[in-house]
Amino acid sequence: MSEKAPVRRESTPMPSVPSRFTAAVSLSVRAAPVAFAAHTALTLVTSVTPVVSAWLMKLVVDNIVDRGPRGTLLALVAGLAAAGVGTATLPQLIQYLRGELDRRAGLLTQDRLFTATNRFVGLGRFEDPRFLDRLRLAQPNVGMNPNDVVGGGLNVLRALLTLTGFVGTLFLLGPVMAVLLLLSGVPMLAAEISLSRRRARMIWKVGPVERREFFYVDLLSSVEAAKEIRLFGTGGFLRGRMLAERRTANAAKRAMDRRDVVVQAGLATLTAAVSGAGLVWAVAAAHSGALSSGDVTVFVAAVAAVQGSLSMIAGEIARSHQALELFGHYLVVTTAGPDLPTRAEPCPLPVLSRGITLDDVWFRYAPGHPWVLRGVTLHIPHGGALALVGLNGAGKSTLVKLLCRFYDPTRGTIRWDGVDIREVDAAELRRRIGAVFQDYMHYDMTAAENIALGDLDALDDAPRLRTAALRAGIHDTISGLPHGYATLLSRTFFMTADTPEAPDTAGSPDRGTDGVGTGVSLSGGQQQRLALARAFLRDRCELMILDEPSAGLDAAAEHDLHRSLRRHREGRTSLLISHRLGAIRDADLIVVLSEGKVVERGDHAALLAAEGTYARLFALQAEGYRPHGTDAPLPASTATATTRNH
Repeated sequence: MSEKAPVRRESTPMPSVPSRFTAAVSLSVRAAPVAFAAHTALTLVTSVTPVVSAWLMKLVVDNIVDRGPRGTLLALVAGLAAAGVGTATLPQLIQYLRGELDRRAGLLTQDRLFTATNRFVGLGRFEDPRFLDRLRLAQPNVGMNPNDVVGGGLNVLRALLTLTGFVGTLFLLGPVMAVLLLLSGVPMLAAEISLSRRRARMIWKVGPVERREFFYVDLLSSVEAAKEIRLFGTGGFLRGRMLAERRTANAAKRAMDRRDVVVQAGLATLTAAVSGAGLVWAVAAAHSGALSSGDVTVFVAAVAAVQGSLSMIAGEIARSHQALELFGHYLVVTTAGPDLPTRAEPCPLPVLSRGITLDDVWFRYAPGHPWVLRGVTLHIPHGGALALVGLNGAGKSTLVKLLCRFYDPTRGTIRWDGVDIREVDAAELRRRIGAVFQDYMHYDMTAAENIALGDLDALDDAPRLRTAALRAGIHDTISGLPHGYATLLSRTFFMTADTPEAPDTAGSPDRGTDGVGTGVSLSGGQQQRLALARAFLRDRCELMILDEPSAGLDAAAEHDLHRSLRRHREGRTSLLISHRLGAIRDADLIVVLSEGKVVERGDHAALLAAEGTYARLFALQAEGYRPHGTDAPLPASTATATTRNH
C-alpha cells in the first residue's frame, strides 16, 4: 500500500503587497467604520492647514510691510489664529481616534486570528516551529496591528497633499529649488524602504530567538516549574539561557539600529545642504528685489515643510512596508488551508452500534521519522472495553490521537461503524468521544468552570456538575473550598468575586496583601480527579478513552476510582490505557503493543496462560508486592505497574 502524501504545514503563500494593504484597510473599516471615517477626514484636513498657515503668514507680512488695510490685516490674523488652533487641536483628536481604531481593530484581528487557529482539525501546525513564529508575529499585542498599515497610508496621503501645496508654492517662487528639493527626496525614500525591508527581515529572524527567551521567562516565573528549579538549583542556568537569547536578539537589533543611524545621518546631511542652499538663494533673491519679505517667509516655510513632508512620506512608507510584512504573517495564518483533509459535505456519523475498527494502520509524524505504528489492526467492540498495554514508545498514546483525529494515519483506515473517520466532520466525531489524557489540562479557572469545559452546555447546570464531580470523587474536596464550586483553582490570579474592601477575610492566608482572594491550588491527584469529572460530564458520549486515568492517585483513591469507572463503563464502548495492569484486567479484550505492532491479544486469563509479554509485565509488577524471599502469589488486583506510558 502506498504511503499517503504528508499534509503540507505551510501551504499558504505570502499574499502580495496590494492584497495585504487592501485586507488591512478592509479589516480596519469593518472594526470601526465611524472612527475610521472621522480619522481619515481629520487627517486630510491637517494636510492643508500648514499650507494655509504659510500663505496667511505671507499675506500678513506683506500687508504689514506695504501698510495695507487694517481690516484686511485683522481678517488675516484671525484666519491665522484659527489655523493655529486647528493645528494645535486636530492632532489630539486624531490621536484619540487612532487609539480607538487600534483597540477595535486589534480586538477584531485577535478574534479572527484565533477563530482561524481553532478551525485547524489536527495538531500538526502547533508542532511546526515556523508556524508558531508566524502565529506569534500575527498577534496584535506582539507583532502588528492592521491599523499600523492604514495609519501609515493615511499619513503618506496627508504628507503628499501637504507636499503638493508647498511644492506648488515653491514653483511660483523658484522652480529650480522646487526641483532640487523633490530630487533630494528620492534617495531618502529609497534608503527608508531598504531599511524597512531589513528591519522586517530582522524581526522574522529574531522571532525564534525571542520565543525561546519567552520560554525561559515562563519557566522562571511559573509555579509549575518553581519546585524543580529551586530543588535542583537550575535557576541560574535557566536565567543564563534566557539572557543569552536576549543578548542574541539585542545584537541583531543593535546592528539594525547602527545601520539606521548611519543612513539617517547621511540623509540629514543631504537635507541640511539642500536647505542651506535654498536659504542662500532666497536671501540673494530678496536682496536683489526678486522676492518680497513675505515671499522669503513663505519660501523658508515651504522648504522646511517640503523636507518634512518628504521625510514623513519616506518614513511612513517604510513603516507601512514593515507593518505590511508583519500583516502578511497574519494573513498566512488566517487564510491557511486545512491542516488535515476535510470534505465539503462530510458523511453523517452513525450512532455507534458495531464498533470501531483499525485496519492496517501505519503512522509516523513526518517523512523520514521512525514509524510509531506499524500495521495495527484491531476492533473495539460496541459496549465493550478494550485495553492497550505496552512499554514506553509502543504507540499507545499515538493511537489515541488517531482515534480523535488529531492526525490521520499515514496508511490504513480507522472506521466508526464502517465509516472512515476522515470522511466525517471532526467536530461531530469529537462530540461523541469523552477522554482523559495522561497529560491532562488544569485551567486557572473556577472549579465549576474546570468541570464544565468538558461540556459547556452544563456550565450553569449545577446538578450535572455535581454528579460528574461525585463520580470522579472530587465533590467533597470542592465543597470544602472557600467558595465551593465558585472557588478559583489557582493562586496565579485574584478571585474576581472578592474585593479589597472585604474586611472579614483580609489578611487570611488565602488573601493577598490588599485583601483580595488569590484562589486555591489543588494537589496533582485532585487535579486529575477534576479532569476525570470533565470526562464524566460527557455522559452521552459513545466512546470513552481513559489514558492513565489514575496515574497520580494513591492506592485507596485508585481503588475507589476504578470501581467508579467500572460502573461508568458498563454498556459503554471504552478504550483503556494503563501501566497498572491490575486496573485493566477486567477489560473484555487486552491488546499488547510493542514497537508499534500488536504482539498479543486476549483477555487477562488467556494472556497470562500464554506466558508472553503481558504475563511477564504482570509478574514483574506483582513481584514488588510479594514478601521478600518468597514466591507466594498475591491477588492480581494489587499489582501496580512500574512502567510509564509514552
